[in-house]
Amino acid sequence: MPRVCQVTGRKPVTGYKYAIRGIAKKKKGIGLRITGKTKRRFLPNLLTKRIWFADENRFISLRLSAAGLRTLDKLGVAHIVAHLRASGQKV
Repeated sequence: MPRVCQVTGRKPVTGYKYAIRGIAKKKKGIGLRITGKTKRRFLPNLLTKRIWFADENRFISLRLSAAGLRTLDKLGVAHIVAHLRASGQKV
């Protein structure tokens, strides 16, 4: 199962972890320098939530990011489920 939010579409992005050495200039050093770069992934804050869907009188499970959960609170469950079904996802 991919790490993607069903509501917002957030997914992992890539970036770098920097190794920094040196003595800061304000401590009378030559300054901080980047001595190495390592690729890494920034993963979204995903949660699997069971939400009561009153229109169909049942629970539905959604994989949401924290931002997606706030969007769900703002727009409502029925609006989000209608949008997911219109995009072809099974809910």
